[in-house]
Amino acid sequence: MGAAVMLAEVALAWTVDRAAGIAALMFASGSVVLGVMASFGKVKDAKAAHEALSLATIAAIGVHGVAFVLDPFFKAGVVGAVVPFASPYRPVAVAIGQLAGYGLIAFGLTYYVRGRIGPARWKKAHRVVPVFWAMGILHAILAGTDVEQPWFIAAAVAPVLAGLVAVAARWEARSARVPRPGGPEASPRTQAR
Repeated sequence: MGAAVMLAEVALAWTVDRAAGIAALMFASGSVVLGVMASFGKVKDAKAAHEALSLATIAAIGVHGVAFVLDPFFKAGVVGAVVPFASPYRPVAVAIGQLAGYGLIAFGLTYYVRGRIGPARWKKAHRVVPVFWAMGILHAILAGTDVEQPWFIAAAVAPVLAGLVAVAARWEARSARVPRPGGPEASPRTQAR
């Protein structure tokens, strides 16, 4: 009976851990897409949906971390689950995920203090979010046990690609607006015309 209970605990923790990690990746990808859409101001209600998916991402990251702590197979404990490189399971891959989670949470929550830090600082801080999202993708690839499964690829590729396209479009639009030092748009003669 003891081995069956242990196996059931491992299966439950592993299933919850995987499901929450996959959900976090998908929520974060959707949030990135909606965040970019909101920044362009083209889609009604994109900001509200972006906020909802961001909060869902944070919740999924929390569940993912708690399940990792409680998983009797990994035996990570609190330290292994929260301290980068302290995990007994794939320490580098898990550390990338931990840092991604910390960044997504910290920079995502800057939205709620934008009045205190100022809109310009908030926007600057918030632009770092895609870096942590990309780290989350890397974590899924390096630590995920389902990354080669056809169902995972089918489920994850579309939102991740949509997020990558959205971020690239945003960076392209931003770089098109920013005058480059020494470029023709920066010269006094061009400005006088």
